[in-house]
Amino acid sequence: MDPYSLKKLNELRRARRAAILVTDLGDGRDRVVAEGDPVAGQLGAHIANAFRSGRSVTVEAEGRQFFLNVHVPPPRLVIIGAVHISQALAPMAKIAGFDVHIIDPRTAFASAERFPDVRLDAEWPEVVLGREPLDPYCALAAVTHDPKIDDYPLKAALEAGCFYVGALGSRKTHSKRVERLTEAGVLPEAIARIHAPIGLNIGASSPAEIAVAVLAEVIQAFRTRGLQEDGEVAA
Repeated sequence: MDPYSLKKLNELRRARRAAILVTDLGDGRDRVVAEGDPVAGQLGAHIANAFRSGRSVTVEAEGRQFFLNVHVPPPRLVIIGAVHISQALAPMAKIAGFDVHIIDPRTAFASAERFPDVRLDAEWPEVVLGREPLDPYCALAAVTHDPKIDDYPLKAALEAGCFYVGALGSRKTHSKRVERLTEAGVLPEAIARIHAPIGLNIGASSPAEIAVAVLAEVIQAFRTRGLQEDGEVAA
């Protein structure tokens, strides 16, 4: 590997940015492509697919063969609220390969007894996210139903470009949430990215069923990120 490519790749990985080491199998030359860098033609389409799948692959483009060595940060699921839904969602998300982080300032809910083997911070989201900011490889699920706890991380997730932002609550509840976020300066197109009511519409009613719906929607968002911008998925 070219030393410059190695340096760039390590810098991107430290910053939790996805990157692909593209090696021309014909002449051995390589280069690093960060997610979002423009790459035209067939190779660009292959690179976009590799970022979404997270799998390294050999591809052919413009009559040449390339090996795409994919380096994707482990996706994080940040759950705001140590509630019953979170108790079901956290272990399922871990099994699915997500780094799970639960934040809830209410110590009566945020206890190790209720959430064994899960990273848990019994602090206000403003404090936790101040020292560990969100990024595009984070999903955020706000499930406390309390604006004092949910609103800040929702705004932070939209500003950070999280691949998924969801919030628990009825349409009436979300309408009031939209008003508050608008007053806080969040643009309408950003607010429109919030999945509310949270989770796929599968008729879920119990906390465990809602957790299944939320995780399915998170996975869907992760595996289709970027397709909306390409026009491949309906809005």
